[in-house]
Amino acid sequence: MKSVIRSLRVLEAVAQHQPVTVGELTKMFGLPKSTVQRTLVTLAEAGWLRANRKDTTRWEIGARVLAVRPAALQGSSLFAAAREPMIRLRDAVNETIHLSVPDALQCMVVVDRVDCDHAVRTFHAIGDTSPLHATAVGRAVLAHMPRRDVEELIAGGLERFSDTTTVDSDELRAELDRVRADGYAVNRNQYRPGVCAVAAPVLDEDGTPLAAVAISMPEARYQAERIPKWGRLVADTAAEITQRRLGV
Repeated sequence: MKSVIRSLRVLEAVAQHQPVTVGELTKMFGLPKSTVQRTLVTLAEAGWLRANRKDTTRWEIGARVLAVRPAALQGSSLFAAAREPMIRLRDAVNETIHLSVPDALQCMVVVDRVDCDHAVRTFHAIGDTSPLHATAVGRAVLAHMPRRDVEELIAGGLERFSDTTTVDSDELRAELDRVRADGYAVNRNQYRPGVCAVAAPVLDEDGTPLAAVAISMPEARYQAERIPKWGRLVADTAAEITQRRLGV
């Protein structure tokens, strides 16, 4: 039982201080370095933790932790408010619709999905994560975050995932200005090659972005001339989710 409690405490500490080193955790808990290392490895093998991609001596939360939260959201007002509008949007465009929530500045997490009936379609598993700067859902949310959060994200470096990923800070700022003006964000192969999306933010009553809803499609069905129409549809869907959640 003590080892279980210790593992949970380590997991909580990593979540609070990530990315964190074994040495830093050793100082926090006053435990032998070997004990902390063994606990980290065990949690990593189970999928709860992972080594940081840029610095493998540091540890951060793994995908399993991120996948647990979507299940908890199924009873939430956000999940309940979003389901019917997402189905109607799917019926209107016959493409995959997904709902994602931000995990601070770390990533976006898919919490719900409505599939289209095309034999070839995009797929986003519940719990899947993606970067804010390289996706439509991420930029839809990022455009409504405080400026200091945007600058913090930029300062941490903008990773390139494809030839079209926005990695220039000025270009990203300009893109976020366009998202705010248009009401929706567009991703054309910027994260996963061959995958495109149009997304709009779901806002709280004070304008805080809670989530983003997106139309996702293969590159083969992306048509630039349809994007303004789809942008309005997804923005209207996001606004309806906000209204339903607030009981308006």
